[in-house]
Amino acid sequence: MRSYKDIRNLNDLQARKLELKVEYTLKQNMLKTDTKTFLKQFTLGALIKRYATPNNLFKADEKLNISGTAMSLLLPMVMNKTIFRGAGFLTKAAVGLISGKVGKSLDAEHLSAIFNSVKGWFGKKKEKKDKKFIDYGIPPDSETY
Repeated sequence: MRSYKDIRNLNDLQARKLELKVEYTLKQNMLKTDTKTFLKQFTLGALIKRYATPNNLFKADEKLNISGTAMSLLLPMVMNKTIFRGAGFLTKAAVGLISGKVGKSLDAEHLSAIFNSVKGWFGKKKEKKDKKFIDYGIPPDSETY
């Protein structure tokens, strides 16, 4: 408990009231900033940075390759439903076998490299053009400069 025995008159009371108000606002601001930093670590971007790295997300260990297993199942279905839609049974079977083997060999590093290269194709390329100094023959210390 706080002791208020040092308050003797109205000026002491007003000073103590002001001290408590300042202390209250400082604690309030500290609590707000601590809450913001605490909640910021649970945003989608922070969770992706922390847990969605290729080593953490797709490979639990070297024997279990989740991304390769998923790609070996999904890639034949996607290929047969999109590119080889009107193909015959033998073509679809061959595409299924080949894309299944290719999908099994893909791991998180390969997928992220493919994604980054495709993203690089569509990314805006900003070329900086250097503005060269054009010399008009006027000296820099001239009045017309």
